Amino acid sequence: GNNAATTETNKSATETTSPEKLTGTIEIDGSSTVYPIAEAIAEEFGKENGEVRVSVGTAGTGGGFKRFINSETAISNASRPIKEKEAAAAKEKGIDYLELSVAYDGLSIVVNKDNTWVDHITTDELKKIYEPNSKVKTWADVRAGWPAEDIKIYSPDTNHGTFDYFTEEINGKAQESRNDKQITFSADTNAIVQGVSGDKNAMGYFGFSYYEENQDKLKLIPVDGGKGAIAPSEETIKDGSYAPLSRPLFIYVNKKKLEQPEVKAFVDYYMKNVGNIAKEVGYVALPQEKYDEQMNLLK
Repeated sequence: GNNAATTETNKSATETTSPEKLTGTIEIDGSSTVYPIAEAIAEEFGKENGEVRVSVGTAGTGGGFKRFINSETAISNASRPIKEKEAAAAKEKGIDYLELSVAYDGLSIVVNKDNTWVDHITTDELKKIYEPNSKVKTWADVRAGWPAEDIKIYSPDTNHGTFDYFTEEINGKAQESRNDKQITFSADTNAIVQGVSGDKNAMGYFGFSYYEENQDKLKLIPVDGGKGAIAPSEETIKDGSYAPLSRPLFIYVNKKKLEQPEVKAFVDYYMKNVGNIAKEVGYVALPQEKYDEQMNLLK
């Protein structure tokens, strides 16, 4: 009868207006600092787009760019801007990309919970500890009155944008660091959490969300960059007073892959929701107009 025909036409009308069911796989790799954001967004996006597989790796910013330049990934997570030589390599391979900043992070200096002597540290003292050929062995070498106990030093390894950022800001040159038996370089940020929480004389650094997630096991140290000691918090990271260790976090999107409907839908979803999600996982949102500006680039 007539009814069947009308329901038919209605059905096809809604089908044409609702987007095609998205399928496919989206490969993301790079910064372990950006990972919690990407992972949370992938999960939320997946609730609405169950047919799309989003895979998020943690090769580190540098490792992620290597894969991105080889066209293995659609999106590269980065805790520092792309380096000139990486950009040149991408160009050589014909890879055009968009750089989108997604959140702010405050690189956090942590010591063991039982460390009673460090209540703040200066950027000069951090340099003394971490610089190439550092003479610092004990806490007393850093500041008179601190104990004459050997410091067990932890750092992310050279694949991490966090390492690049810290060494550039503190030591004056990216990738320049002490490299002796007193320092342990970790590919996995959670290993730094374990190392520092397991040794009274240990110290390390990583992105703010790793501190937030493990604050019951660690002590956060305010940093004095010349204007008094300031601890990272949502407020001090956002207003820039936690200096010089506040930094933007980025995603790089392969423009050619952005033409795939599932990648476009994911990146749109990402930029619309990242402000809220970044806060939930322990980062700081950018001002809304910054997201709006970047969303215009995606149109």
